[in-house]
Amino acid sequence: MVLKLYGYPRSTCTQRVATTLREKGVPFTFVLVDLVKGEQKATEFLDKMPFGQVPYIDDDGFILYESRAIAAYVAEKYADQGTPLIPKDLKAKALFEQAASIEAFNYNPIASKAVFDKIFKPELTGIPADEAQFESLMADLGKKLDVYDQILSKQKYLAGDQVTLADLSHLPYAELLSLVGAKVFEERPNVSRWINELRARPSWQAVKGGVSGTA
Repeated sequence: MVLKLYGYPRSTCTQRVATTLREKGVPFTFVLVDLVKGEQKATEFLDKMPFGQVPYIDDDGFILYESRAIAAYVAEKYADQGTPLIPKDLKAKALFEQAASIEAFNYNPIASKAVFDKIFKPELTGIPADEAQFESLMADLGKKLDVYDQILSKQKYLAGDQVTLADLSHLPYAELLSLVGAKVFEERPNVSRWINELRARPSWQAVKGGVSGTA
């Protein structure tokens, strides 16, 4: 049975999973969950994903939700094909987990709040973005990325010299922030080199405009 990805084409979390599937060369079918129509709150959806969020996968009857958990599952199940995205060596894997925590707890909370306020809130509610709040969030994110710049001055990626899921997880919000004119990545030379290299990966180029299946 071909893996099924249930999500929304522009969902950042859905894009995170789809990027991983493409990096690993895993065929998948994409099942649209229309967030605008509220399909994620339907009973049949909640039976699979009780928080009413996207995405989740159905891998031959195995149901899994939360995009980072899905990406890690895919990376480890298909460890011997496609791009290696989680190291096997104990210390290298520990550095990967460290980098993954940096993304989840230092980058994502700020970037997601900024994107919601700048893009999704106006689209969904008609309420204009709070520009002062956005600039404040970009200042906060800039402080985090200053540390990234130091890390990336010594190595190619956040966990060392090999790309991992931790790097790829930054892409959805980085793309949206750049679309609204944020320069926090480009203003830091090592961060700029890193994010631009990630953006050029075929896996991201295939999903950045919206997710579709490959099977």
